[in-house]
Amino acid sequence: MIRAAALAMMLLLSGCTLRPLYGGGGDGAVATTLRSVDVAPIEGRAGWLVRTALEDRLGAKGEAARYRLEIELDDDITGFGIRPDNAVTRERRSLRARYQLVDASLGTVVLDATAGSDAGIDVVRSEYATVAAEQSALERLTEEVADQIVSRVALYVARTGEGQ
Repeated sequence: MIRAAALAMMLLLSGCTLRPLYGGGGDGAVATTLRSVDVAPIEGRAGWLVRTALEDRLGAKGEAARYRLEIELDDDITGFGIRPDNAVTRERRSLRARYQLVDASLGTVVLDATAGSDAGIDVVRSEYATVAAEQSALERLTEEVADQIVSRVALYVARTGEGQ
């Protein structure tokens, strides 16, 4: 019975068209194309953090940039959880990115998408602690947004066969 189940499972999986996104490792088509993406400068502290995180994830540039990634950020802190004395007890920090992947040789936009994430922040009596929590939240959000952007660009490359 176990052999029959194992045989049936192998037959089912052999027809699967699932392929690893980063097939070929660091020399694969997706990884090679990601290394050829240049990230345009982004305004502000959040922009610097996102750009640095993206450059870390995209890898070392090996050749001339094939694509340019242009990003506009919206960083917002909203207070809620109001006490009877009108003091804010909770904040939500939102980081949204609209990004475009531009073919460097043609100047055409090949991918236009958004990414974003939110973080909750407790507002305490110490202003220093609240500011530190806001900064820490921004650092976490930039990492999450960079992960989303790289994943979406990698999917674009894999689906269109651009890296081959």
